Amino acid sequence: MSSKPEQKETHQANGAVLPIVPVNCLTSPERGQLVEPSDFLGPDGNGVEVVMLESRANAKGVREEDALLENGSQSNESDDTSTDRGPEPASPLKETSFSIGLQVLFPFLLAGFGTVAAGMVLDIVQHWDVFKYVTEVFILVPALLGLKGNLEMTLASRLSTAANIGQMDTPKELWRMITGNMALIQVQATVVGFLASIAAVIFGWIPDGHFSIDHAVLLCASSVATAFIASLVLGMIMIGVIIGSRKMGINPDNVATPIAASLGDLITLALLSGISWGLYKELESKAYVNPLVCAFFIALLPIWIIIAKKNAATREVLYSGWEPVIIAMAISSVGGLILDRTVSDPNFAGMAVFTPVINGVGGNLVAVQASRISTYLHMSGMPGESPETAPRKCPSPCSTFFGSDVNSRSARVLFLLVVPGHLVFLYTISSMQGGHTTLTLIFIVFYMTAALLQVLILLYIADWMVHWMWGRDLDPDNFSIPYLTALGDLIGTGLLALSFHILWLIGDRDSDVGD
Repeated sequence: MSSKPEQKETHQANGAVLPIVPVNCLTSPERGQLVEPSDFLGPDGNGVEVVMLESRANAKGVREEDALLENGSQSNESDDTSTDRGPEPASPLKETSFSIGLQVLFPFLLAGFGTVAAGMVLDIVQHWDVFKYVTEVFILVPALLGLKGNLEMTLASRLSTAANIGQMDTPKELWRMITGNMALIQVQATVVGFLASIAAVIFGWIPDGHFSIDHAVLLCASSVATAFIASLVLGMIMIGVIIGSRKMGINPDNVATPIAASLGDLITLALLSGISWGLYKELESKAYVNPLVCAFFIALLPIWIIIAKKNAATREVLYSGWEPVIIAMAISSVGGLILDRTVSDPNFAGMAVFTPVINGVGGNLVAVQASRISTYLHMSGMPGESPETAPRKCPSPCSTFFGSDVNSRSARVLFLLVVPGHLVFLYTISSMQGGHTTLTLIFIVFYMTAALLQVLILLYIADWMVHWMWGRDLDPDNFSIPYLTALGDLIGTGLLALSFHILWLIGDRDSDVGD
């Protein structure tokens, strides 16, 4: 079959040879613009159908002519009907403030009640012997609760983005993403749990100058076991949530990260309390139990590393994703040191029940925003591309909260959820007599001020950090959320401790003194 000079090669489709014309010959200069099929005259004068295929320019400026052979389309074009595709998920670009709020509200309240339950648990277990005599366990609390930001929320954001851009549409792709990511978070959980115990030992030793090898091994065994089991359970829940969201037509970015936190705080704190209490009981009679627990979970590391390395989707994170989770763990441990010093003071005993709430709510909201911005950027290409969407300078607060784009709209919606959400959670704590506290007007004012300031700072930092990382060729799904949730723990604990201290100074004792 002869062809005209501009016809570069042919494409076999349904037994017929169809010529393919390069896009740059017949399209407008705009990249990625789709062109309708045209009729060209063949040698016999009859019309010959020319198939136009979308392609991307590679680094050398050469266009790939068969874009249908790419593994998983990452195009955000919605008017391409030339191929048979499954139903596309709703684009975040078309969401209204009402739809964002409606999708976020239920997971937000669910996550909030999870943090309330975690606060009630912490309020009870703070009187257990292991928390009284091994006070470094308090330092582990924010670091291990922060694992939901370091691991589970990062997993949720990563899988949400993969689902939104069509990388989990086939059973084979879905299974590959599940196995690789589950193995990856087990590696990260074990290592981060071990490092968190070291940080707790160091932070506990510096102020007092007291060190106990038995307590150090107890902290290591409790931290590693808690991190491993909690990450395994929560990772499985996350995968189910994201698959269910896709089938229901809900944007996973709006629901996955809050649900990760709803059970994350409660499960992690309950595991930490139970495991540390059990190991503390065995400390005197069976001292060998704690080292065996540490050795068992560390011995499993090579298995998870091998599985994660075999998966291309997680291999890069396995090598390069350690910096954010380790630094985030260190930041959360500083918040744990603040918690340890304040809870041990009888004047601030009621603070234990509120710390998981304010930290959890702030972390949940900023994780949703970071995940949404990351998905928005992924729809324009790969990290490092589209520099016009990834400014490296700090944005102005006005552009973050009062812009007309979808990310500013979601920031406003998330910020407006803070006050009504915290009022519901405070009422729940008060009705359950958590911390033996009485909610006075001045306490509510100081608490709400701390909560609003925390979320305001976090949303602004998220807007800058996600775009900055994108411009630096870093995937925000893997790098931003650990930093943001760790900063939420530190800022929330610090502001709450400051509020309690001011309330104590001005004499509002009914609000902050526990029985």
